[in-house]
Amino acid sequence: MAQIIGQLDAGVIALTLALLMLLAWGIGTWMGRRLRPMGTTKPSKFDDASMALLGLLLAFTFGISMSKHDQRRLSVVADSNAIGDFYTCATLLKEPTRTKLQAVIREYATLRLDLSHRPIDNFALESALVRFQQMHDRMTELVGQALTDGTPIAVSLTNTLNAVTSNQAARLAAIRDRLPTSIVMLLFVSAIVTTLLIGREQGFTQGSEVVGTWCFILLVTAAIYVTLDLNNPERGFITVSQEPIERLLSSMSK
Repeated sequence: MAQIIGQLDAGVIALTLALLMLLAWGIGTWMGRRLRPMGTTKPSKFDDASMALLGLLLAFTFGISMSKHDQRRLSVVADSNAIGDFYTCATLLKEPTRTKLQAVIREYATLRLDLSHRPIDNFALESALVRFQQMHDRMTELVGQALTDGTPIAVSLTNTLNAVTSNQAARLAAIRDRLPTSIVMLLFVSAIVTTLLIGREQGFTQGSEVVGTWCFILLVTAAIYVTLDLNNPERGFITVSQEPIERLLSSMSK
């Protein structure tokens, strides 16, 4: 279920939810009208409680998604700094290790940037991880050669290599860190049930507020869309800025 939600566009999910909420409102209105001639007492204010719960869930999920988005943004900065420090150390090595290691680092940063600019599925991600691992192996091999040659910056060179490797794991974890599916489903169910209760109340009192209901559905759908868009860094309008990596690559080409 989590993979299905992750592969779908946030706009498609939000539009589907809006249609389901409209359907729930129509069903609720029909239920309310059926209750009135039967002499049933006026329904309790469960719609107020459900709206309060929906508001809490919206705030909760939006806050989590925004926090995960910030974490991904910070991981890009940390990754860029680690690669830049490693590249700086590589410039202090002797030839031909210096040129070879710099070329691998540039290729590594370029692949990082290319992956962030296009949506990738699980197969493409796994293929990229294999390439990253090959580059790490090549970097380790070149660093080993530099250590064998007796470079005076052995400690700095080793530490920056370790930082590049560690930041790859941290950035991958940040990309894969999503809202739990159970929380997303709870948010959807809460929105639909709340709209159903609103429709039931309006049907019972014969005071249907079409414009207000549509505005409510639009606002809830927009909030959920933004939440889902923040939760999916691989597609959508809200993306993580790659400026640190771009500026790093620009400095490497000089």
